[in-house]
Amino acid sequence: MKKTFNIYCDESCHIENDHKNFMLLGCVSSAYNQVKRHTVRIKNIKEKHNFYGEIKWSNVSSSQYHFYKELLEYFFDTDLCYRAIIVNKSKIKNNEFNQDYDTFYYKMYYYLLNHNKNSLYSYNVYLDIKDTLSAYKVNKLKEILNTKFGIFRNVQNIRSHESIMLQIADLITGALAYNLNDKEKKVKAKTDLISLLEKHSANGLSENSDYRDTKLNLFLSN
Repeated sequence: MKKTFNIYCDESCHIENDHKNFMLLGCVSSAYNQVKRHTVRIKNIKEKHNFYGEIKWSNVSSSQYHFYKELLEYFFDTDLCYRAIIVNKSKIKNNEFNQDYDTFYYKMYYYLLNHNKNSLYSYNVYLDIKDTLSAYKVNKLKEILNTKFGIFRNVQNIRSHESIMLQIADLITGALAYNLNDKEKKVKAKTDLISLLEKHSANGLSENSDYRDTKLNLFLSN
């Protein structure tokens, strides 16, 4: 039986004209047979901190800092992995490649998900539902991803409240986007969490990771 991994994807500042300098596509991956275990343990952390809402970067506040800190510490203590593509929007040159923004968007997802994949394994990909075009995007993405190896068994949309793994992707992607796009950072709880991420990153949060890094792998496009 093939080993299978689940990949949970989230986006931040991905709209073409949202006045943010950097666009991020991020994903958290877990071995399929470990997803239930991670979900239960994270639910236990939520109960410990009396946290009953959805895990989201936008919800981080001083009153919930210790909860979110423990979540990130859990991430770094386990076999969960994270990867992000970071795009400086000012350097996107669609005209030179005779493509539109949507085509560029799918290319970035291809680079995000095809990195360091094992052709002997299979992968399930879950994306947060963002808009009414989500179903089309998923079908197109699956077609593009399976051009080479056919290892992406399932690509589908889910709602963020349905998956704690997707919520962890939101948390880390949101932190990275905040670090790059919000120069006047005023929320201490958020800057402290970013410092925690930096401590675990070999090359910082605004530099390319080593290709072999799997825990927190960042790739700056362009």
